[in-house]
Amino acid sequence: MRAETTGKRMLRSSQLAVAGVFSLNGFTFASWVVRIPTVQEKLALSEGPLGIVLLGGVAGSVMSMPFAGWLVSRLGSRPVVATSAFLTSLALPLLALSPSLPLLVLAFVFLGITVGALDVSMNAQAVAVEKGYGRPIMSSFHAAFSFGGLAGAASGGFVASLGVGIVPHLLGVAVLTAVATLPAYRALLPASTDVAGEGPAFARPTRTLAGLGAIAFCVLLGEGAMADWSAVYLSGPLGTGPGFAAAGYAVFSLTMATGRLIGDRLVQRLGAVTLVRSGGALAALGLGLSLTVGQPAVALAGFACAGAGFSIVFPVALSAAGRAKGAAPGPAIAAVSTAGYSGFLVGPPAIGFLAEAVGLGGALYVVVLLSATIALLSRTVEAATRGKGDE
Repeated sequence: MRAETTGKRMLRSSQLAVAGVFSLNGFTFASWVVRIPTVQEKLALSEGPLGIVLLGGVAGSVMSMPFAGWLVSRLGSRPVVATSAFLTSLALPLLALSPSLPLLVLAFVFLGITVGALDVSMNAQAVAVEKGYGRPIMSSFHAAFSFGGLAGAASGGFVASLGVGIVPHLLGVAVLTAVATLPAYRALLPASTDVAGEGPAFARPTRTLAGLGAIAFCVLLGEGAMADWSAVYLSGPLGTGPGFAAAGYAVFSLTMATGRLIGDRLVQRLGAVTLVRSGGALAALGLGLSLTVGQPAVALAGFACAGAGFSIVFPVALSAAGRAKGAAPGPAIAAVSTAGYSGFLVGPPAIGFLAEAVGLGGALYVVVLLSATIALLSRTVEAATRGKGDE
């Protein structure tokens, strides 16, 4: 009985620690995002060079994720979480200190590499904790990331409004997150929990993992499109003011964070397949209707539907990958994460190019089609844990 109680306490501590790591990651991400305009002004960058800088960060993540999966398989997720979290804190001030465009690009690539490794390893640790509980809890961790991001954006905006320079701001965030990582690291599950030892360095490309990767690609492309184009759509084709335009992504983020907060209970009640199918359908119908009507208030409702619909999809896909039959959690999560971030990488620029030909409203129908694809691929989530369709 005492050993069982101790095990439950350790699992609970690990759950809080993983949630803390997710929250710190979101806080870090948002802290530098809100200071991007400062960096842009400091180096006098136009939109084109700035786009290259931002793409460098995503490209770094995509490159590092497969290697991070291999490390998790060999070493366990705990040491990879700790190392990548501290390196992320180290990378943050480099963005503010970069004196030229080439060095800024390198700094963003380095940040992308560390964040990519952290994403894979913390999700692998989350899967290990979820397995210990024997019930869905993955969505709550991604909710912690979302709310950490909201806190980082709010505090970053406040600090900027006080006239605090970008160097002391990001240096302060780096110190804060590095120090906060220490107690979280001590409470994580031991490396032996999810170390796979000898085995393939990369996940075998089964049909199931390909399906989960396709789901991740679709949903992160949609998230990237909402982040980059929601305000532009409201202020451009719909002709709203800057305040109303900013509300587009705010509404999307709020419904996404709320959906992730209650997502685990919904998975338990409705099942992962039903929830992924419903989420894809909600995003497709809500966003499709709003683009067809073309009115600002309806557009906000459509963005809210997209946020709610997308909220649970990526956490469920990662959870399914981490529990997939015949695959080590680290490489499987890395494979699905890499596919997802590839969508995040190529989606927003592709929509921009398409908008040149058919207009932004027409180009955003791509997100509608991909949302419907998520609904069609929903059964892949069930196949992953049952070992079906893997040949």
